[in-house]
Amino acid sequence: MQYNVKIEAFEGPLDLLLHLINTLEIDIYDIPVAEITEQYLMYIHAMKELQLDVASEYLVMAATLLAIKSKMLLPKHEAELEDEFEFDHEEDPRNELVERLIEYKKFKEAASDLKSLRRNGD
Repeated sequence: MQYNVKIEAFEGPLDLLLHLINTLEIDIYDIPVAEITEQYLMYIHAMKELQLDVASEYLVMAATLLAIKSKMLLPKHEAELEDEFEFDHEEDPRNELVERLIEYKKFKEAASDLKSLRRNGD
């Protein structure tokens, strides 16, 4: 049972939402983090047994989403604006998301491989 986000701008898995934010197909400012969190908590309560792998996947993705959104919402100081003008651009906080998504994908693939090995080994 996979957790799917259901908001006005998107419906589907959280990792796909984060990918779409990263590729600028969905504006991060349109994402209601509180609503996603509330939906996830309802999902956890509906589970008959807490699955730590499911819970931990969400926490990492939600924390990343929240960090990106907060960085983009915070006002920039004058010194940062001058530095940005000098160097043409500041590091985009979404780059961290890309790194986490790549890492997340590797772990999901490894978990899938381990499950396959276990099934074949029985």
